[in-house]
Formats: sequence, C-alpha cells, structure tokens
Amino acid sequence: MKASELHDKTPDQLRDELVNLKKESFNLRFQQATGQLENAARLRAVKRDVARVKTVLNQKAASAATDA
Repeated sequence: MKASELHDKTPDQLRDELVNLKKESFNLRFQQATGQLENAARLRAVKRDVARVKTVLNQKAASAATDA
C-alpha cells in the first residue's frame, strides 16, 4: 500500500483500513505463535502499512486543525 493511495481516502475510510490491518496483524501473530505462518514477510508489511495509515491520519488531523 502506498502513501499516495492513502492520501486520497477520507479519515473514515482510513480508520476502517486501520481496523482491518490490525485484525490481519493479530491473525498473523497468532499464526506465527502456532507455527502456521507461511509468509513471515507479511508481518513486516502489515506493521508498516499500519504505520502509514496512522501517519496519514495524523497529517489529516493536523491540517484540519490548522485550517479551522
């Protein structure tokens, strides 16, 4: 997921995306703990996607605060 894709989304869509990514992260960690994880690189990618979404949300909140 690219940051440019995230900038086009609304804050509500970003929050939904964040919830989905956190659920996926939980499932991946559970699979890792039980030894069923096949793609270990996906853990890192999901963590980074969560960070990207949070960053864009914070940027949008900061720009909304300065505009108001």
